[in-house]
Amino acid sequence: MNASGSGRGSCRLWRSVLCLVAACLVAAVQSTAAATAAPAADDESQAVAVRPALPFPLPPLPPEFDPGFYAPPADIVAAKKPGEVIAAREVHLAFYSVIPFNIDAWQLSFRSTNTRDEPIAAVTTVMKPRGDNGGEPRNLLSYQFPQDSNAQYCGASYLLQLGSLPANQLGQPDIPGEFIAPLTALGAGWAVTMPDHEGPNTAFAAGPLEGQITLDGIRATENFAPMGLPGKETKVGMAGYSGGAIATDHAAELHASYAPDLNIVGAVAGGNQADMSASFRLADNFVTSGLIWTAVLGAAREYPELDAYIQQHMNPVLRPLNPLKNALCLYSMAIFPFMNLEQSLFDTPEPLHNTPLSDVLEKVSLGHAVPDMPIFLYQSNRDEVAPVEPVTRLVQEKYCADPKARVQYVRDNFSEHLVLESIGIPRALLWLQDRFNDVPVPAGCDIHEEGSMALDPATWPVWLKAVDNLLAGLLQQPIGSDRTSHDGFTDPSRGSR
Repeated sequence: MNASGSGRGSCRLWRSVLCLVAACLVAAVQSTAAATAAPAADDESQAVAVRPALPFPLPPLPPEFDPGFYAPPADIVAAKKPGEVIAAREVHLAFYSVIPFNIDAWQLSFRSTNTRDEPIAAVTTVMKPRGDNGGEPRNLLSYQFPQDSNAQYCGASYLLQLGSLPANQLGQPDIPGEFIAPLTALGAGWAVTMPDHEGPNTAFAAGPLEGQITLDGIRATENFAPMGLPGKETKVGMAGYSGGAIATDHAAELHASYAPDLNIVGAVAGGNQADMSASFRLADNFVTSGLIWTAVLGAAREYPELDAYIQQHMNPVLRPLNPLKNALCLYSMAIFPFMNLEQSLFDTPEPLHNTPLSDVLEKVSLGHAVPDMPIFLYQSNRDEVAPVEPVTRLVQEKYCADPKARVQYVRDNFSEHLVLESIGIPRALLWLQDRFNDVPVPAGCDIHEEGSMALDPATWPVWLKAVDNLLAGLLQQPIGSDRTSHDGFTDPSRGSR
């Protein structure tokens, strides 16, 4: 390229940057003004002001540049109850950041609690089907996406919005790809909440924190009047895969102790991380070693004792890379894959034995309580990210030891982690539909293997429903109108799965 062409290209680049900065400044001013104008709530029943969506073509601010919504003042957060809404705004959700969907959607900033019983703010994105649902109360799906990183802009609340930076280019393909699941649920007439379950410090893999934020996100959604839900009587189902399963599984275990007021009728999770130490070992000398390294850094954001251990004992050659890993989405996996984690990451000879690392990995593993609602777990027998053996032990030795447990567990033979992420969605939605329809799950455990969950003909209509919803959305048809949602996925009399 010649010099003049280069100059014109530089000018165009700078104009684009300046336009983006100007748009962000306008959005920030609007955010601050709306936050100032919002009335202070005297009690839980008083509604907060709802800010209108940003006008096109203003792009949404990444969470790191939007503290007015994502990081409200500590005194305001502390004055709220868990699940109480702090701020609300309309948002435009889109297909891969580009094509807007014709749906009613908002974001809620709400009060939650961390693992040290301290008040924190968190955010969830909610969607409401059109119409009145024939006068019947709506069901609520809490869908947890696999954020799998320690950067806020990698979360669902930003990446699902119209005008956000494209998720695939940021290294976060899972969230827009899995968006088909909550969209399909919306098309079936369910309300949906999608929390940024890693919290304000984006503590990836800090399962108990993620579970509490998920439960408080459900509370916040029920408390938000425009959703039109019947409060605590709302039937709630939870779902998530991989990193989303971390939040879902811990929420299921914590429900009885942390949020017994919620009417959770079932939880479904795939690609489960039952034992984080086992996942650490599985990643040794494998492509996922960089992901587990990121998970350790994420857990350290919630557990100060692990952070101190990292500062003192992490390999000094690798430690300077931590800020870079924390700033990336799944691209962080590309930093030192195939590394021997046990021998290279720390200077202690056995970091998984009697160290703050081993203690924290045990805290963020499953099995600390038995879910008090029906739960459906599914796992690939060849899962290369989340080992299947710990999930089987969790089910057989811990959950099923409780005579009140209601567990269904499927091991899929012909898939692996990424394949099962997609093919498990229809079964998950069908299973939750049965729970919403009061189809009982008998006490005890149903454990079996299948060739492939995709070969179940009962799931095929769900795929058709998903495609129908997506095409309707791309053509600007309302998703979730009574015209398209009254029949759910299939005939509810077909029986339980």
